[in-house]
Amino acid sequence: MLRQILIALVLFVSAPAMAQDLTAEQRAACKGDYAKFCKGVTPGGGRIIVCLTKQNDNLSEACRKVLADFEKKK
Repeated sequence: MLRQILIALVLFVSAPAMAQDLTAEQRAACKGDYAKFCKGVTPGGGRIIVCLTKQNDNLSEACRKVLADFEKKK
């Protein structure tokens, strides 16, 4: 639980940069997961990234890879 909170905090702080750094292909990889798990989340401030991170075990492999690759870049 603590690990998830720390990851969410880091992603929350860096989310504006992530949105700008992702390619259209990377955004598309998480689009279905967003619609399935985070549809009611208002975009902005890293809220979608936090939501997706909380659902990591349920995400598609492609979206998990996008989030993991982003984490490595930081």
